Amino acid sequence: MSVNFDRLEIRNYKPLGEVVFEYLRNAILAGELKPGERLMEVTIADQLGVSRTPVREAIRKLEKESFVIMIPRKGAYVADLTKKDIMEVLEIRKELEGFAASLAAERMTLEERETLGRVVERFNESLISMDKKSMIESDNEFHSSIFEATKNQRLINIIYDLHDQFQRFRLIYFNEFNNYKEIQASHNRIFDAIIKQDAATARLEAENHVDSIRSLVNKWISE
Repeated sequence: MSVNFDRLEIRNYKPLGEVVFEYLRNAILAGELKPGERLMEVTIADQLGVSRTPVREAIRKLEKESFVIMIPRKGAYVADLTKKDIMEVLEIRKELEGFAASLAAERMTLEERETLGRVVERFNESLISMDKKSMIESDNEFHSSIFEATKNQRLINIIYDLHDQFQRFRLIYFNEFNNYKEIQASHNRIFDAIIKQDAATARLEAENHVDSIRSLVNKWISE
């Protein structure tokens, strides 16, 4: 395992196994622990400054939530996203992104539009400097801002429930593909439709954005 973890800052209000679980899950979502990487209990425990018991508990929970796979007589490994996983994520995203964009076009406040505009600019600046980490963060913030602007709490809750799957796909996508200018153009079109309060166009552009990603991913998987 190539990652060097910081020692945990222990807080009393959470069980230690839960603290370790959140730490490892965040490392997976941030791409610090990569698909296929082995999780060594002893190494993790030593680096975090804890015993093996909470690490073992955390790994079991990561397995239940499909972040980790256990291979008999070999150990625990960070799970990869399968073709089925990826295509299911994109199917869900198309419906949710389109619906959210249409609602955001109708409900987004002036302040929220200004915030979204700054996010678009940050993505553009990250593209110029080819700062991939910043692009991933800006992409996440762009879509999150649109969902928040729907003012539909049930929709927002669904998105939060699916956030981990979306984020794992986002990391894979930005690392495997370099169509950043297409993403930039899609963001600009969605943003423009929202600014104009054109709900139908915002929905269409958001759906087209996911469709273009799905086509590219499908071709990549086939090859």
